[in-house]
Amino acid sequence: MTNDITDEIANNLANGSTKNIDPISAPTQPAAPNFGLTKFLDPLPVPPVIRPHSWWHRDAITITTSRVDVRLHSQLPPTAVWAYDGQFPGPTIDVHRDKTLRVCWTNGITGRFPLLAVRAPSAGDPQDSPGFRGPDGDLPEGVSIIDGVTDLPAWNVVHLHGSATDGGSNGPTHHGVLRDHSQLAEYQNRQQSATLWYHDHAMAITRLTAHAGLAGLYLIRDEQEHRLGLPSGDHEVPLVITDRNLDVDVATGRLTGQLLYKVPYQPESGRTLPFTGPFTLVNGVIWPHLEVEPRWYRFRVLNAANARSYRLNLVERDAHDTNHNDAVRQIGTDGGLLPVPTPLPAGGLILAPAERADLLIDFGRLRGHTLVLTNTDADAPPEPDVLEFRVQDREAADRFALPATISTTYYRLARGSTLPEDHEQLWLAIVPGADQPELWELGEIQPSPAAVGIATEGIIQVTDPSSGQLRTYRRVARSFDDTTTIFLDYGRWAVWNILHLGTTGTHPIHIHLTQFQALGRDRLEVANFDPVVGGTAGPLPAPALGELDRNEEGWKDTIRVNPGDWVSVAGQFSQGTGAYAYQSHILDHQDRGMMRPFVVQPAEINRLMRAG
Repeated sequence: MTNDITDEIANNLANGSTKNIDPISAPTQPAAPNFGLTKFLDPLPVPPVIRPHSWWHRDAITITTSRVDVRLHSQLPPTAVWAYDGQFPGPTIDVHRDKTLRVCWTNGITGRFPLLAVRAPSAGDPQDSPGFRGPDGDLPEGVSIIDGVTDLPAWNVVHLHGSATDGGSNGPTHHGVLRDHSQLAEYQNRQQSATLWYHDHAMAITRLTAHAGLAGLYLIRDEQEHRLGLPSGDHEVPLVITDRNLDVDVATGRLTGQLLYKVPYQPESGRTLPFTGPFTLVNGVIWPHLEVEPRWYRFRVLNAANARSYRLNLVERDAHDTNHNDAVRQIGTDGGLLPVPTPLPAGGLILAPAERADLLIDFGRLRGHTLVLTNTDADAPPEPDVLEFRVQDREAADRFALPATISTTYYRLARGSTLPEDHEQLWLAIVPGADQPELWELGEIQPSPAAVGIATEGIIQVTDPSSGQLRTYRRVARSFDDTTTIFLDYGRWAVWNILHLGTTGTHPIHIHLTQFQALGRDRLEVANFDPVVGGTAGPLPAPALGELDRNEEGWKDTIRVNPGDWVSVAGQFSQGTGAYAYQSHILDHQDRGMMRPFVVQPAEINRLMRAG
């Protein structure tokens, strides 16, 4: 994506657009839902690709961060962002399985932090609107600048999300480096073909550094994927979807291009809500279009938003908004290929922050059509459309045929039948908090006492669905700095049971190091949980059996946990040792406490520690 206005205009002209391309002529009063920007004006950019194992057979590369000006839309002035190798999003790193890659992540950022961060009352200043100042330029009542953000140093550490690597290369959140320093990481890539991604993970400011632009895709290839003959080259396209907000010049009413991190808060409670923005970006451009041939394409889709979930549907903007999801098949999840091509779930493909989907779309059946990838989530922004596909009206040669089987090595985990008997059982709870939700670690009390009958802080009682017996848990940790309580044996399987005891807010829970499978998504009756006291007033009834979407049965590293869910996931911790973390990938919540450490080390070490 160019940084020069002339090149941007020329790019638009080359793609058949001849109007509304002068940023100076933008409307003086941006109006919802487009806020003065023309939808689908700009072509979709594709991030450059680094192929270290194909080009000169390199096993080491250097990627340098910098502050650069980019154009998020050709009708906007330049926007300052932080970028990997000068690219927003960062370059796609494309590697081969079992070939080690060493990356020197070098901090080359100069200048001030590129975000303007403010708090605005949730009722008085809608979050999904640009700008925050009053007509005279003053701050309206209740609006405040978040102190210290613009003065933050460029302190960065890269986490390769979904990778199986040792703790030192995992991007420990306290291991940030300053300008002219480097983070050295080794990725052994000993995992199946998958769509991973890298992003900044600096302690307490990830929501800001990632939002400033520090994210990119990392693809692992293997022979099984190669034998499928999937669409490749220009017919394999990354789609990094995210949202942003922009400031407005109060004198002219025009969007300035300045990134605006506007978060709402509730004056009566003081609770600050996570960021979501009105502008949807794909590969760093607001509402772009992509011209495609009438043939199969492969899309690597990532939700890189701080907090917004997407429910994606492929529609044609005709009199009926005809749905064309039947032209889409999902072939992969976060951690690898699915066993068979899978239709999208009823209602569309849900991607919470950090989730990925490997999609195939047959545009051959839609020759000459114009289609829109749109967000039908209940919390979609005022303009819900994401990306326009313009299918050429001509014949196109296409040798690809959708195979009946995708992965021949996939196997399905099942509760109690395919896991080793000595697997670990871990218990977590998402609970309402005074300022934001909290992530608790739970320790089981054995033998379980009788039903408490009155809410007691930190005590949760549930009814075991398999035995009907009462199980009692006590809170053993609730913040990142609490004592580490989870020490897993290297190579051991663990089942993580995650109970969402709140009534609002889906949380995408990410566990470092492992790719896991969801064993089940059951439904809890949480009325007995007292959010004021922070405990159950009586045992939670046995959960009702729920169902996973078929695409949720693949290998994943991030799982959605909805209000009232009891989600169980199982993963093996066998490809690295050291200190790791698990967290909510709603970054505002993660930075403010919804993240906890765990350690993987040899079983002999753990036995010695427990023996004292």
